[in-house]
Amino acid sequence: MLDCIIVGSGPAGGAAAYHLAKNGHSVLVLEKETLPRYKPCGGGVSPAVAQWFDFDFAPAISTTVSKVNYTWTLSDPVEVKLTTEPMWMVRRDVFDGFLLEKAKEQGAQVQDGAAVSALEFKNGAWQVTTSQGNWAARYLIAADGVQGPCAELLGFKAPKTVLAAVLEVEAPPTKPDAAQFDFGSLKNGFIWNFPKTERFTISAGLMGTHKGKAKELQKQLMNYASQIGVDVSQAEYYEHPLNLWSEKRALHTQNALLAGDAAGVADPLLAEGIRPAIFTGVKAAEAIDRAIAGNADAIAQYTQTIADEWGQDMTLAQRLSGLFFKFPKIAYKVGVKRPAAAQVMSRILCGELRYGDVTEQAVKILKRSFLPGQGG
Repeated sequence: MLDCIIVGSGPAGGAAAYHLAKNGHSVLVLEKETLPRYKPCGGGVSPAVAQWFDFDFAPAISTTVSKVNYTWTLSDPVEVKLTTEPMWMVRRDVFDGFLLEKAKEQGAQVQDGAAVSALEFKNGAWQVTTSQGNWAARYLIAADGVQGPCAELLGFKAPKTVLAAVLEVEAPPTKPDAAQFDFGSLKNGFIWNFPKTERFTISAGLMGTHKGKAKELQKQLMNYASQIGVDVSQAEYYEHPLNLWSEKRALHTQNALLAGDAAGVADPLLAEGIRPAIFTGVKAAEAIDRAIAGNADAIAQYTQTIADEWGQDMTLAQRLSGLFFKFPKIAYKVGVKRPAAAQVMSRILCGELRYGDVTEQAVKILKRSFLPGQGG
């Protein structure tokens, strides 16, 4: 019997597999797709994730950016030079595959093409039924994304998701050293444009509680792309759901944990998802390591750990998101266009600042702008 089965080979699953295997535990990663697999994603990664590993991520990084450009409907620009380490730009098939290979070097096993169809906790272990066979393990990590079946099979309620999309452009980026964020071109959301080596990815997300329609999202994303000179007939368009942090919820059940997108930990203001996914993978591995060592409370403590060390900040991000996307044009002028504010956003993206460091002042500035006489 295995110590742990991890469903999903993304950043959360790869991180958990690496740390569990490194600590001597028997680990199997199950992936429904054939590896390497494409994943719709902007591909921006905070360099802060390096602190959780003892190897160099350089082979998995397509390029880095040292500047962040912000615009309102492609005008009224502000450019910020990062004072942090350069932000990583990655292709998810390469990045996820690299992390998975590092886990395999530590002894983790990987089975692709294995779609999970049933989960049952029986005789002190999780019995996992897949299209490639059946396995059993004492512990289970569900890291199979927003649309994966495991959260529902484990008895968790379906998450509230928002709509997102990406446009993959196979052409050299016009600004290879800059990440670009545009507000106003997409109603109730924003667009970000991340360069890679010899290509770039344009992403869009509908934020907050805005449902939005797929057809309208595609229209606005294509319009933005055309305005910056992209031949959209030669680009690949993909839609996907985002599971943004919305509230503290249970992320554990009997000998099982949710991690990554399945746990709903993406930033509700900036849509950052890779760093929180890796963070939950690392913390899930730590919890299972302690449980195997005999800590009876380790699995339950995982939910509280994520709430304390990530969720509290995301609650503040959600508060800012509600204000920002209610009055986006004003918020852009007072909350992004100001050089100091733009630098703060960039430092949050790179993991150097937390929302708790800036939210109180930011809310005062926004409220003062929306409601004269308010905010002190």
